[in-house]
Amino acid sequence: MAIVLLASDLASLRKELRTTLEGPDLLIEEVANGPEVIARVEEGGVDLVVLDLQIGTMGGMAICMELRHEESYGAAEPVAVLMLLDRRPDVFLARRSGAEGFLVKRSIPTAAKRGASTAARRRVRNESLRPSTVRVGSTDIQ
Repeated sequence: MAIVLLASDLASLRKELRTTLEGPDLLIEEVANGPEVIARVEEGGVDLVVLDLQIGTMGGMAICMELRHEESYGAAEPVAVLMLLDRRPDVFLARRSGAEGFLVKRSIPTAAKRGASTAARRRVRNESLRPSTVRVGSTDIQ
């Protein structure tokens, strides 16, 4: 069973998403702010985060960038992020933050279910997010 984390400070938006996505192969969890998103992803097992661009005091772009940062040094597993945008021009922000995909909020009912089920079935593994090995000085031990 895939775990989808819905992240928005608007209860009505979380309810709409839950209603759209609910199904026998998805476990839906909800959080209302950025620190809760980070903490839940650090616990592990989350397959997809559906993240509102406009969320509390830590916006969706900052949350996504923080998740990518945590992944880069191994503090959290890589997780797919689907960003919810208010308008089409915000696509730049979603891409810049490292989100795997985006939805404009007015298209949620039709596209969310398709995107969530696809992303949740296969965990996204982005090798560019893995830390690099850095060698400093000589490796010869005498």
